[in-house]
Amino acid sequence: MAYLGSPKATLEVINKYGFAFQKRFGQNFLIDSNILENIVSAANITKEDFVLEIGPGIGTMTQYLCENAREVVAVEIDKSLIPILQDTLSEYNNVEVINEDVLKVDIKKLAEERNDGKPIKVVANLPYYITTPIIMGLFESGVPIDSITIMVQKEVADRMQTGPGSKDYGALSLAVQYYATAKVILNVSATCFMPRPNVDSAVIKLTRHKEPTVNVADEKLMFKIIRASFNQRRKTLVNGLKNSPELSFSKEQIVKAIEKIGKPETIRGEALTLEEFAELANAFTELKYNIIKIILETQNNLDGSLNSSAFFLCLENHIL
Repeated sequence: MAYLGSPKATLEVINKYGFAFQKRFGQNFLIDSNILENIVSAANITKEDFVLEIGPGIGTMTQYLCENAREVVAVEIDKSLIPILQDTLSEYNNVEVINEDVLKVDIKKLAEERNDGKPIKVVANLPYYITTPIIMGLFESGVPIDSITIMVQKEVADRMQTGPGSKDYGALSLAVQYYATAKVILNVSATCFMPRPNVDSAVIKLTRHKEPTVNVADEKLMFKIIRASFNQRRKTLVNGLKNSPELSFSKEQIVKAIEKIGKPETIRGEALTLEEFAELANAFTELKYNIIKIILETQNNLDGSLNSSAFFLCLENHIL
């Protein structure tokens, strides 16, 4: 039976092993059983589910997950916590602890081997400093995911579900919108953790879209455009895209693409919706294809030999 969801039980384990909190790992352990029960309930964990837990700590949430899931794999980066987890999880035969940085774990392979490639559920009390890389890594790596239910800094949760015009709106907002539906489950006071963090937190559930919500021909290009748009928030979209090391379009090409989606060249990236970023990416993709078409026509006119002007045009637009 899960017993770690209280300050007393947590202190007993910490004192038993002489555990020292590692600031570099952003360790804050939950000490409120009601919050723990709400997280497991919101994640809709059943005996049919394979669950990935990121950052189990001393195994507090892990115990609750083991009692509700078919199988749990918990990935913990701090090797000093492994003996503690072996102790606190000793009563459960449906859990495996992996001592590794989750960003280095092949989660897609894990899902294939342990869950027959079917969508998995992710539950985590994430360290604040690495929230975005973990979320984006899960989505972008092609891992089959049903949902991600996570504890994050409240400010980050706000960014995940905000829209154009808000100061919190940015690349993370758009990435989450593209991959999932975001819903804040509950806000969590700093007093619910040991040690107490300097900020309040929130539990947010990201339910993966079964089908893309926007039509975009080149997903990678769209996210390059999104990142460039928010790297320099105070600049216009034209200047943000022109200054990006990830993009090679000329100012004239950028202006043309922006006008194609019906926006003025003075607009800023923070004013565009996800749908409009997809349209902009498609406009650039069309532009590239038109250039390729011109080059191929030129090549045919020259009896199959690609002249130097056409060749350098290809290089300039990163087409070859």
